[in-house]
Amino acid sequence: MTLKERIEADIKQAMLAKEKTRLQALRSIKSQILLAETEKGGGDGLAPDTEMKLLTKAAKQRRESAEVFAKQNRPDLEEVELAELAVIESYLPQQLDEGELRVRLVEIIQRVGATGPSDLGKVMGVASRELAGVADGRAISNAVSALLNNTDF
Repeated sequence: MTLKERIEADIKQAMLAKEKTRLQALRSIKSQILLAETEKGGGDGLAPDTEMKLLTKAAKQRRESAEVFAKQNRPDLEEVELAELAVIESYLPQQLDEGELRVRLVEIIQRVGATGPSDLGKVMGVASRELAGVADGRAISNAVSALLNNTDF
């Protein structure tokens, strides 16, 4: 079952259960999928990695919006964004914790032969590709910087 099919089935369930916030989040995801299919030229649907990128982008948008609403002291809007984020994250693979992320990044650093902060771009290119969907880009960047600055990994 493709992501689009899962979303459509879940939209029907959310409508029957009258889950307003869940329905709104699911419709947003479906809209992004349809836009991406239209840009691509339609046809066979989206590749799984493209679907993950869409979901990751949607989750990042909700997370950033929630942070802005928290800073603006708007808990009502923050709560909506966090609820939608939870729905979106239910379709994403399990995120790596800090320890797992560090282990994976150390492997990548050793594989590409990075020796210091000057190799940040080389490591980030590989890490971003391999860890897409299972770790936040900001977390990857911060961890890679810390590891490369402390060359005793």
